[in-house]
Amino acid sequence: VYVKVFTNSPFLVCMDLARSQEDIIDPKYLWIGPDGKNLEGRMYVNLTETGKLMVMGFKESMSGAYTCTLSHKIIETTTQEEREMFEAYKFMVYAYREADHAYRVFVRFATKECELAANGQFFEELKKIVNNIISDLTCHIVESSYKCHSVKIPKQGLLHELFVSFQVNPFAPGWEEVCHQVPYDCEDVTNTRVQEARDRIGEFFNKQTYALKHEFQTVPTIHYVGNSFSVTHIDSCRPGFGKNDLTHKTCASCCVVCDPGTYSPNNEVTCQICTRPRVKKYGATSC
Repeated sequence: VYVKVFTNSPFLVCMDLARSQEDIIDPKYLWIGPDGKNLEGRMYVNLTETGKLMVMGFKESMSGAYTCTLSHKIIETTTQEEREMFEAYKFMVYAYREADHAYRVFVRFATKECELAANGQFFEELKKIVNNIISDLTCHIVESSYKCHSVKIPKQGLLHELFVSFQVNPFAPGWEEVCHQVPYDCEDVTNTRVQEARDRIGEFFNKQTYALKHEFQTVPTIHYVGNSFSVTHIDSCRPGFGKNDLTHKTCASCCVVCDPGTYSPNNEVTCQICTRPRVKKYGATSC
């Protein structure tokens, strides 16, 4: 069972499907949490009289095995003799977060020559313009770079092009303040903002094609190469979380809490194995 951090778990039911179709005499339910202690009376659980359990305001540390023992009586119809039966059910419950999204943008510009001094100035100006387009979303561009290459175009001569690359990142200064306005977790809001930033940048570059055709008498020395805009999607997980499509097949795109014995100190998407088996808790950020 996967529970998004800060939300309530679904109800865990202390019986199987076959048992739920039958009459149960004198049922009693004992729920034991991951710490091995009885869950009855705990502030963060909702236990119903029919043995259903909901864990509220789920945190990483609440991950683990939840076990329920159902005891009930069977009465022999002929002798009226009573027998007590016990059945145990085990649920593995994991905290998860949505992955943080970022986007790697690739775009090309034609230039007169690779040694042109204006190439570097143009790149700096381009970064300022793009940052300006998305600054109100508390997004910014990071890991930006460009290289100049000579390109042989079919049926044309040799051209010079700037291959520009940058990452659209949702954590520009001030993003925490935006998050504090959100009652629970921030990923959903952050991911919506960075998606909007990606769309705006795409629109900006698409407009370049139109402008070159319709608004310029003479083409500028450095100009956009039509349809060269492309985007790849990058996921990252918060520290203490990672992706694992083998262990967590049904939540493969989620950032699931790191298992005991593993940790994630940064925003990578995998939990690393701890060489010294000291980590006993879920969601470790150090070994």
